[in-house]
Amino acid sequence: MTTAHRQFKDALYEQFARVGKALAAPRRLELLDLLCQGPRTVEALANEASLSVANASQHLQTLRAARLVEAEKKGSYVEYRLADEEVCRMFLALRGLAEHRLAEVEQVSRAYFASRGAMEPVGAEELLRRVKAGEVTLLDVRPAEEYRAAHIAGALSIPVGELKARIRELPADRDVVAYCRGPYCVMAVEAVALLRKRGLRAHRMELSVAEWRARGGRIEPKGAAR
Repeated sequence: MTTAHRQFKDALYEQFARVGKALAAPRRLELLDLLCQGPRTVEALANEASLSVANASQHLQTLRAARLVEAEKKGSYVEYRLADEEVCRMFLALRGLAEHRLAEVEQVSRAYFASRGAMEPVGAEELLRRVKAGEVTLLDVRPAEEYRAAHIAGALSIPVGELKARIRELPADRDVVAYCRGPYCVMAVEAVALLRKRGLRAHRMELSVAEWRARGGRIEPKGAAR
């Protein structure tokens, strides 16, 4: 290989490695997962990821340097968002690869959910059919700002922390299907446990908004990027 070719290859793969280096931290992956739900301030991201604001800001700066996220000043706050929808698709692909190749992913998640008595989630295809047929009440238990950023069409928003006080808003004669941020999000698990204690027929859906959209499901508001 000529010197020119080697220099080209080195320069090219160095740029690819910038993305890999930015992803090489568990907390940065968690921040990307959170941003798949919609734009968030540094303070909100720090709270969700159990980080100090300074630490969260440092991780976000690393992601920004790799052009994976963008920042916008809003008053006294800085709001972060994914650079584009491809970033969320990349995160989901990375997660799917880890699920396929690493048995530890299933072991860790199975042990966690089993210890909390979490029931098996509703199958994606069956749920798609039931939602389209209007047979269930679809419940989004994420924080309200995530619901406003993007949600599954027709879903009712009741954040899990408000569910106990607002449970009467749910029809008692229909199955309730709760969803949150994907297969490893525990908010839907908590919601289903509460609803079942109150006598409702409740189920958990593993799909996030991004995964629902990838399967051809409709998202609101129309044109939402995540």
